[in-house]
Order: sequence, then structure tokens, then C-alpha cells
Amino acid sequence: MGQPLEKSYQINGIQQIGIGCKDVHQSWAWYRKAFSMDVPVFEDEATANLMTRYTNGKAESRHAVLAMNMQGGGGFEIWQFTSRTPGAADFEIQPGDLGIYAAKIRVRDLGRAFEHLKGCGATILTAPSKAPNKVGTFFIKDPFDNVFQIVEDSNWFSENTAPTGGVLGVVIGVSDLEKSIPLYRDTLGFSVVHYQEEAVFADMPGEAKTFKRALLSMPCEGNPGAFGALLCPAQIELIEVKGRETKQIFKDRLWGDLGFIHCCLDVNGMRNLKKKAGEEGFPFTVDSEDSFDMGSASGHFGYLEDMDQTLIEFVETHRVPILQKWNLYLNLKNRNHKKNLPKFLVKLLALNRVKA
Repeated sequence: MGQPLEKSYQINGIQQIGIGCKDVHQSWAWYRKAFSMDVPVFEDEATANLMTRYTNGKAESRHAVLAMNMQGGGGFEIWQFTSRTPGAADFEIQPGDLGIYAAKIRVRDLGRAFEHLKGCGATILTAPSKAPNKVGTFFIKDPFDNVFQIVEDSNWFSENTAPTGGVLGVVIGVSDLEKSIPLYRDTLGFSVVHYQEEAVFADMPGEAKTFKRALLSMPCEGNPGAFGALLCPAQIELIEVKGRETKQIFKDRLWGDLGFIHCCLDVNGMRNLKKKAGEEGFPFTVDSEDSFDMGSASGHFGYLEDMDQTLIEFVETHRVPILQKWNLYLNLKNRNHKKNLPKFLVKLLALNRVKA
């Protein structure tokens, strides 16, 4: 089951999934309609000066929106190059290819979500079925060729009429399941192993292949951190395909090109996490070192690569707008990082909601 995290740092949940797109406003409009990602935390235009390691040595400009679903779960960082045309993979991405294959979206009612997403124009990849842990699920593809796994879940922050919640987790293709698990289980705290199996799985999209699969999650007794209750306990599913040559999803492409560019974890104790990850053989490849600004929000961010060069981002939030038009901001640097913010205060974010 792995060792518990050291007290010197904590993982508070999946903050967001980065999605590279051609047109940030077009993509966000669809994600508001389909996934109720309608509450912006920030919208910002800037140059990604610290990411040149992953953009061929050139600092590229971008426009990004971080949007949340207030029922609970991680958000989407919808990310568009403004200094270049983003590139797509020159092959059809399949389950088991190396990198983030799908984002998991939490729902209460699988049937309602299925009809809703079909009505939004999503491409249905699989019919509703059961995952190996007997939880209801199906896969879709959005109009921009990104794959999402829709999953029944019982962890929520609040309730409204939206048919889906936010991000539950990610499905990551790996080359060696057993060697990949320790980073996520032991270092990053996804310490609950729900299943680890090898089989031909009926719920997986595409042609029938044998997969090794491991579903890991955070403990479900409640996330720490300022926004831990909103983020809800998260999952990471690692999949290794057998009998097929895999491809690197972002091979010969840039971070920021089309697709899932990173999985971002919300953390406290960034420097201690960096030290621990380095000791485990996963050094930070990018580190903002101190506070960075994302428009009205600020914090400390870093990146590491897993065994197959999938990018995991970490953000330690220092300042975040609650109600920007009233100049209401929260400074999080000096508060007790183990405690959630009062629920009423987090719910004020919903006053920034943008209509679908």
C-alpha cells in the first residue's frame, strides 16, 4: 500500500489538467456546456519564460484560463499558444500510449451524464459499463480529439443541477506498470490501490488488447489544504498495453501543443517535495523558485517527469482571487495549510461564473 507522506509536504488533490488547444475561447465554451467548467480562477496572457526546456529553447506566449466546476474536483487549465500554431499528434492516440491518455470526470448519475454529453456533441467511445472495481464508467472524445473517462463517484463539495462534476483523475499510459507505481503511490501520496490487474478489459476503448492496469487514489478521509474540500479525493490510473508498440504522445511536439499537457497537483511544502522527489530519482525539471504571477493569482510551481516523461506539475498557491471585481483576494502563505478554507468562502468563487 506504500508509505505515508512525510509531514514536511502534503498533496491536496488534483488542482487542474492542462489542455492545449487551438482556440481557448472555443474550447472553454464547449467545456462550460459539457462539463460545467464555468467558474474562472484566472484568465491570463503571458510568456512562458520558465518552460523553454519544453518549447525548443524559445519562450512562447500563451493565453490560459483556469476554470472549475463548483460541485467538486479539479479544474481545466485551457491553454493556447498565441506566438505559434499548436501541433497535433501525427497518429491516432490509443490507450497505453505514453502520456496522459484521458482525464477522468466525476458524475453522480451515469445515465444522465451519458445523455447530456451525447447531446453536447461528444463522440461516444464506449457504452456505459463497469470498471474493474465495479464502478460505472464510459469514455467519450470531445470535438478537439481529447478523451475523457466519465466515472461514477461519491465524493463531492457541493450540489447543483449540472450533470457532471470536475476532474476525478487521469489515465496515464506507462511502459512498465510495476516500476511506474512507486512515484505515484509513495512519493505523491496516491496510496490507496483499488486494483492492479492484467486482462482484456471490456470497458477500455479501441480494439481488444491485454492491459496491465492499476487504479490508485488519495485516501478518502478528506483532503488537506485551503481548497482540498473543493478538489475532492483524486485518482491516477496507470495502464500498460501488451502486444502493441506504444508511442510517446508528445514525441517531437511542444508542451502547450494540442492535448493533455500536464496533470497539476495542489501542494504545500514545495521545497520539501522537490527534495524528496529528487532523492527518489525524479528531480524537478522546472522550478519557479519563488512566487510567480498568473494574472491575479500567484504561487510557486514546479514540474517533474515520470518514467515515461509524462509531466506532473505542482502548484503551491500563495494568492488567489475570490471575487476579483470587488478586489477580494486570499493570501494563503501564512495560514494553517492542513485546514480547508471555510466552505462559504470557497463558494464565493461561484460569483465569477461565466454562462455556458
